[in-house]
Amino acid sequence: MKPRQRKQYFRNMKRSDDSEREKRRKRRRLIQELGEQRIPYLSPADPGFQELWDSSYAGLALRQSSALPDGLHERVQSALITLQRRGCLLRDLVRVRDRDVFTAVSRALVGQPGYTYRYLDTRLFTIPWHCEGEEGQKDEKEKPCCDSDLRDACKALWELNQFFCSDVKQQTNARGVKRSRSDTENSEDTPGEGMCEESVKDRLLEEKQEKEKKEEEEEDSGQGCSHSSPPSSTPPPDVAGLVQFNITIINYMDPSAMTQLKEEPYYGMGKMAVGWHHDEDLVPLSPVAVYSYSCPAEPKKEEVTEKDVEGQSKEKVKEKETETEGEGEGTSKEELKEEREGLEKEEVQKEKACWRVGLKVAWDIHTPGLALPLQSGDCYYMTADLNRTHQHCVLAGETARFSSTHRVVQCCTGTLDYIKKRCSEALENLHTDPEKNTKSLKSLLPSALQRIEDIHSEVEFEWLRQYWFQGRRYARFCSWWTKPMEQMEKDWKEMERMTQLLLDVVEDENTAQENRREMADVLLNALTDRQQHRQRWRDRYKLALMEGPTSGDSFCEEQTVNTSPPFISLCVVVLLSQIQQSVTIKKDFHEVRSTENQQNM
Repeated sequence: MKPRQRKQYFRNMKRSDDSEREKRRKRRRLIQELGEQRIPYLSPADPGFQELWDSSYAGLALRQSSALPDGLHERVQSALITLQRRGCLLRDLVRVRDRDVFTAVSRALVGQPGYTYRYLDTRLFTIPWHCEGEEGQKDEKEKPCCDSDLRDACKALWELNQFFCSDVKQQTNARGVKRSRSDTENSEDTPGEGMCEESVKDRLLEEKQEKEKKEEEEEDSGQGCSHSSPPSSTPPPDVAGLVQFNITIINYMDPSAMTQLKEEPYYGMGKMAVGWHHDEDLVPLSPVAVYSYSCPAEPKKEEVTEKDVEGQSKEKVKEKETETEGEGEGTSKEELKEEREGLEKEEVQKEKACWRVGLKVAWDIHTPGLALPLQSGDCYYMTADLNRTHQHCVLAGETARFSSTHRVVQCCTGTLDYIKKRCSEALENLHTDPEKNTKSLKSLLPSALQRIEDIHSEVEFEWLRQYWFQGRRYARFCSWWTKPMEQMEKDWKEMERMTQLLLDVVEDENTAQENRREMADVLLNALTDRQQHRQRWRDRYKLALMEGPTSGDSFCEEQTVNTSPPFISLCVVVLLSQIQQSVTIKKDFHEVRSTENQQNM
C-alpha cells in the first residue's frame, strides 16, 4: 500500500464522525421538507411501475428462480440451513448514529480465505468457501479448517457465486446492447444496415468509460455515500470482463422473533428488517448480487403481471355490478368505490406478506420509491452506479428468510496479507542484540515513529480487538483464523515494547532537546488517541454483557473479559501514567521555549 493511500485511509477513518453528522443533517432536512407527507412509491401492481423502473432504477435487475441451473437451489438452500443449524449465523454489535446496537439480522461472512468485510465499525472475518483447486483452506496441521458438512455448505455457496459472476456479466452486456440499439435507432446519424454488433458494443464501452470517469470524480466528493471507503488499488469491473465476487454475506432473520422492527419512515412501505443504506467497503461501481430464500417453503405463487392484476380487479368489480343489476337494485358509486379500495388493500396486504427490497434515489424526495417483491429463490442484481446513487432497504415478510449477498469488497486494506505486511513494516525498526539479548529502535526519525505508531493502532483496533470481540466466535466451527491472529498478537506485543522503548528514549535526559520535543509529540498523540479508543472498546464490552442477545451468539462474561489478550489489559492499566509523564516532558519543553523567546527579545 502506497504512503498516499495510507494517509487517505486514516483520513477516512477520522472523517467517519463528520460523515455521520452530514447524514443526520441531510436526514433532518428531508424530514423538514416532507412534514407530514409521505413520498409515493410503486409496486408491480401499480400503473407506471415498469416505466419508473426503466427510467430511475435501470441498474436493478431481477432474476426469477427459474433462471438458476437445475439442482443449484437445493444445494444452496441446504447450505443456508446448515449454517443456521450449526450456529454460524450471529448478530453483530455495530455502531449507528454514535450508538452501539445489535443487528436484527444474524450474519456470517463466507468468501476468499483471509478476506474481511468492514461495516458500521465492525469487521467480519471470512469462513473460506471450499472451491476446487483453492489453497489456504487448511490449518497449521494441514487439516481442513472446517468439518465436512460445513465444507459442503461453503462449496455450494461458491457454486452460486460462480453462477453470479458469469450471469451478472451476461445481464449487464445484454441490457447495454439493448439500450445501445435503442439509442442508435432514435439518433439522427443512424448507421447503415451493415453496422455490426461489435461496433455497437465498442461505442457503448467508450461511453461507459467516460461516464465512469465522471462518476469516480463525483465519488471523491462523497456525494450520496454513507461511509467513506479507502481508495481501491483495483479498477472497477469492466463491462466486458468477468465479475469476480470475492465474498458473500449470509443473512438470516425471523420476523416472528422480532418485536421492535421499525416502520419505513419516508414512504410507508412497512416494517424494515434492514434500514436504508448504501453497501460499504466495495470496489467503486462493482455490482452486488443477492439470492433470497424464504423458509419454511411456501406454496409456489403464480406470477401475476400488472395487466393480470388490473384485469382481475376489473373483473371482480364487473361481477359485483352484474350481481347488483340482477337484484334490480342500483348500486351507488360510493359502494363501487369502496369495493375497488377493498381490492386494492387486499393486493397490498398480499404484497406485504412476502419479503421485498425497497429502493430510492439517495436524498431525493421527488422521485417515487420502488418496492420489489421477492419470491423464494429469486435473485436481484444492483449494477453500474446504483449502489452509489441510490439507497436500498429490506422490508420484512411474514416468514423467516435467508439471503446470500455477493460483493466485490475492497482488498487494499482488508486482507490478512495486507495487515501481515504492515506488521513486518513496523517490526523492521526493532533491533535485537543477539549477545546482550536487548532490544532497541533502529530509527528515531519522527516520520518513521509516526508510521509505526499508526500501524500499532491499526493492528490493535482494526484487527485484534475486532477479532477477539466478535470474530473469534467463529473459531468453534472454523479454525482458519486462529493461528494468524495468534501471530498477530505476538507482533502487536512487540509493537507495545517498541512504544515503551520510545518512551524510555524521551525520558532520557541525555537525548537532544529538539529530538525529545518531536518524539514526545508523536508519543503523546499516539497514546492519547489509543487511550480514547480503548475506553470506547471497554464501553462496547460492557454493552455486550448487559444487552447482548440471549441466543447461542451471546457474549458471555468469559468471552468479553478475554476479548483482548491479557497483556493489552495490562497496558491499559499503566497507560495513564505514561501519558502524564509525556505531558510533563512536553510542559517542560514549552517552558524552555518561552524562556528562550523572552531572552531573544
